[in-house]
Amino acid sequence: MSKTSLQPAPQGTGTAGTVGAPREQTFGSRVHDILHSNATLGPLFVLLLAVVFFSLTADRFLAPANLSLIVQQVMVVGTLGIAQTLVILTAGIDLSVGAIMVLSSIVMAKMSADAGVPGLLALLIGFIIGTACGLLNGSLVTRLRLPPFIVTLGTLNIFFALNLYISKSETIRGTDMSSLLLWTGKTINFGGTQITYGSILMLVLFGVFAWVLKNTAWGKHVYAVGDDAEAARLAGVRKDRVLLSVYVVGGLICAVAGWMLIGRIASASPQAGTTANLDSITAVVIGGTSLFGGRGRVIGTLFGALIVGVLRNGLTLTGVDVLWQDFAVGILIIVAVAIDQWIRKVKS
Repeated sequence: MSKTSLQPAPQGTGTAGTVGAPREQTFGSRVHDILHSNATLGPLFVLLLAVVFFSLTADRFLAPANLSLIVQQVMVVGTLGIAQTLVILTAGIDLSVGAIMVLSSIVMAKMSADAGVPGLLALLIGFIIGTACGLLNGSLVTRLRLPPFIVTLGTLNIFFALNLYISKSETIRGTDMSSLLLWTGKTINFGGTQITYGSILMLVLFGVFAWVLKNTAWGKHVYAVGDDAEAARLAGVRKDRVLLSVYVVGGLICAVAGWMLIGRIASASPQAGTTANLDSITAVVIGGTSLFGGRGRVIGTLFGALIVGVLRNGLTLTGVDVLWQDFAVGILIIVAVAIDQWIRKVKS
């Protein structure tokens, strides 16, 4: 046998079975590639589809007042969703975001109504409380190496108990507070409809964090830690510092959501936001952020929150019972997770 006969044949030049030959893409593989490169396209398409459907089936759906109501309804959950997105991007989860929000709102209201603290100072104290709660969560995760699910499940109960203790299980009326704490519920006229300042603040926060995650080193480190924490550490990323900062920033965002909650209901209630934890996770998952970390966009969370808001509002206008609204949201969550699993698969 000659020496040249041992040389491998050039790749991609033989028959259909030759190694390296390009594979024909199917429609499904093209969709997979598009969604894999841009996780927000799926939620955006679903949102547009829902808007078109309910605009045809519900007469009052596109009325400016109704659209404003939808944005107001997702204002609090959407803001909490920003905090939840940051945590989930690091492959964690925070079950205490709703409890932090309510605790912060109760502290703000108590400082203003009972202690006579000026509105701005009461607001800052509430922000400090929310940040401290996030610091506690982050410290337990990074210092004691406890799973985020267990840590935040425990602090959920701790923060809720503190909330009941401080408030004495009593609602604090808005008339007893500084007007600054109610500012997020005030409205301005825009295009013939009323838009709350809280809704505008929510959109600003989404814009800020969308930019931060895309254009700053901190944002890139958040994605890196969620994608592969060990590889990020070997690349010089200080993993624990990134994780701690995510929980701290998330706690502050929850406190801002607490401010919005006061404006939304014109009071501070210890029983408010009972489903906020799960609602924020729902918005994040439907918005295309992977529960396994490292993939997703904060703008997708806005789409996810709006999808749930549009779905509930549209089904209400068409006369569907609340029971079946919850059923539909549950189906959406399962479908969103299934799609995420499919998108994460790497083609052979």
